[in-house]
Amino acid sequence: MARRSRSADVGEASAPAARSRSLRPLAALSPFALRHKGRIAGAFVALVAASAATLAIPVAVRRLIDFGFSNDHPGMVDQYFGTMLIVVGVLALASASRYWFVTTLGERVVADLRSAVFAHLTKLSPSFYDSARSGEIVSRLTADTTQIKAAFGASASVALRNLFLFLGAAAMMVVTSPKLSALVLGAIPLIVLPLVAFGRSVRRRSRAAQDTLADASAVAGEAVGAMRTVQAFNAEARVAGRFSFAVEEAYAAAQSSITARAILTAIAIFLIFASVVGVLWYGATDVLSGAMSPGTLGQFVLYAVFAAGAIGELSNVWGEISQAAGSAERLGEILATPPGIANPAAPKALPQPARGALAFESVRFAYGAGAEGGGVLDGVSFAARPGETLAIVGPSGAGKSTLFHLALRFYDPLAGRVTLDGVDLRDADLADLRARIALVPQDPVVFALSARENIRLGRAGATDAEVEQAARLAGADRFLAALPQGYDTPLGERGVTLSGGQRQRVALARAFLKDAALLLLDEATSALDSESETLVQEALAASRKDRTTLVIAHRLATVLAADRILVLDGGRVVEDGTHAELVARRGLYARLADLQFGQMDADANARRAVAG
Repeated sequence: MARRSRSADVGEASAPAARSRSLRPLAALSPFALRHKGRIAGAFVALVAASAATLAIPVAVRRLIDFGFSNDHPGMVDQYFGTMLIVVGVLALASASRYWFVTTLGERVVADLRSAVFAHLTKLSPSFYDSARSGEIVSRLTADTTQIKAAFGASASVALRNLFLFLGAAAMMVVTSPKLSALVLGAIPLIVLPLVAFGRSVRRRSRAAQDTLADASAVAGEAVGAMRTVQAFNAEARVAGRFSFAVEEAYAAAQSSITARAILTAIAIFLIFASVVGVLWYGATDVLSGAMSPGTLGQFVLYAVFAAGAIGELSNVWGEISQAAGSAERLGEILATPPGIANPAAPKALPQPARGALAFESVRFAYGAGAEGGGVLDGVSFAARPGETLAIVGPSGAGKSTLFHLALRFYDPLAGRVTLDGVDLRDADLADLRARIALVPQDPVVFALSARENIRLGRAGATDAEVEQAARLAGADRFLAALPQGYDTPLGERGVTLSGGQRQRVALARAFLKDAALLLLDEATSALDSESETLVQEALAASRKDRTTLVIAHRLATVLAADRILVLDGGRVVEDGTHAELVARRGLYARLADLQFGQMDADANARRAVAG
């Protein structure tokens, strides 16, 4: 059941009944291959040439046996061996060309596939990532595409060569001896049907092995990303044990898949070569009776060996291609997952210039399964006027951050609507909408890029001077300039080289650089010291004149300068007004203010007592 739920995380586009029972998932890769028709044509020509050269050898052997060892043709041996040397040269050149065309085609297809899958992932809404695990997604982008690359490269090359060789050898067998060919070709269904039936088990086990490997990758990715927390709580042994358990599950699934493939290979080899032995015995009786020449039997046997060997090779690569089909299916699930939030067919243009007027009208919302029960927001209505600074406060879980998620259209409300500059967000172009909004999240993300490029994420075409000006406004210039390479210093994965406050200031600089009409600050100064917070607040105050600002804060001291304060509790707006008005009402805000400011006064008195 656990594996079923994880598969569901990455999209329900493929129901269990549609699981890979054939190679159909590989057909979905054909658009990626058909972009490179030149390489396909080159591979086809090389395959035909290599197969023709291979199939010419038995004819030369027959003539050599029947005529070459006769005193009537003394120079025939030299002539045939010279001809065979030319044929071998053609075979070598054609085989090398086939390998190059097929392998580079596989590399190109997988590169395009990786880009397409990742581009699609960037378009999926946050609701997808609420349930999907990043480690499993990365496994699909890496391990699964590597499996497909192996199939498109080595496996596909071998499969195509042996398919051509089998068809050519079968045709030449018929030409050489129709009677013996009837016996051989009649036995093929008896050989192939068991292989196909057993191959289904191989594909199922291959899919299970890939799923468990993805689980192990997800466990490792999660632990590596939080290693400091793991070590701080002495949880190394528990995390290592969890990963070991996942690895053992992956090993058991892989062993099951390998065992099935080994059995399939043994069955294939026995059935194929047993049939060749039987035909050889039958042909030997014809030679003894004079109904067939030794050279003809030799030619037929060589073609039969070629055909049997080709089927044997096909059975070997069948398991690898089946694994690739499982990988293609897993990637296809991602590509088939529609974005939860999509652009309208005919987007409505947002008015120019941008004003930053945001309004919620009777909005109801719940995350995921919560939609069946209690919601996060229940009939929220408010309007932030252009140029206004609106503070949003309330207990944890009141729905404050959800307001920002809906404003950015990460999700759509279950009821009601959200508008920006008078346009319903569901009617606006997503890129245009988000171009008008700058966000500083509660947990700011810093990428493994330089400080300059991290800030420039706010506006791609910004000059170095504009980047540095934004950093100065956010109070980040001093510590960024002091880094070993200044603004060009890489900040490490998730900004591991920076403190929490420094990461917050980089995120603020990014938002300042974007210079959007609507600025969303979600606990944007919570990790700053008092001096830094004062500097940032001054920068925010200077920038508020030209934009609408929504501020979420638990520390009420950071919202005193707001034009208006919105109080949320239980998914509803329970109070709305200025600080003085809300304190006078003696409601929830007043209680929160009493708790925080009373504690602040007590701390100040304690500091004065210690100083005295």
